[in-house]
Amino acid sequence: MWPSRLFGYIARGESLVIIQEKVAGLSEAALGKFLARARRATRLRGAVSVLVTGSRELRGLNHRFRGTNKATDVLSFPAMPSLLRDFAGDVAISAEIAARNARLLGHTTAEEIRILTLHGLLHLAGYDHERDDGEMERMEARLRKSFGLPVGLIERSAQPAGRYLSSDKSKSSGRVRKRVSRAKQESP
Repeated sequence: MWPSRLFGYIARGESLVIIQEKVAGLSEAALGKFLARARRATRLRGAVSVLVTGSRELRGLNHRFRGTNKATDVLSFPAMPSLLRDFAGDVAISAEIAARNARLLGHTTAEEIRILTLHGLLHLAGYDHERDDGEMERMEARLRKSFGLPVGLIERSAQPAGRYLSSDKSKSSGRVRKRVSRAKQESP
């Protein structure tokens, strides 16, 4: 057993996925498979717990652990240093915010949950997009591409609206740019 900030104590050895808010096209087993692949790709050692829940729960966690009293899309909680070999940490995701952003960006909520899971794992692996001069953004983009995932969290929040989609010559590119702009404005 090791201590988890989200689940108290959990069994050693395997990662844990709990989906409290149902997401179309996503099961605990499917997210668990993605989690295992993403852990290997990020070279993250130790098990991870992932909780997919509602915005109310994320707001409470954000307030309790970060002192910010608002919901957010994803939170990462690294394990205590003494546990790093066996347990990497916890990731919590708001299914509601993921659904809204997926709708605005034109992909599925299940894809958005995978994007947020990947983002959280990178934080657990020690990356910090606020301080690493683009290292996390480059890694996230490379991994998203290898997993066939659409535009990532850092990329869409760091770029001016429409900039990274402007090379899209399709008829929908203007509509997608508007969605991205709206998603950025509405992001908590």
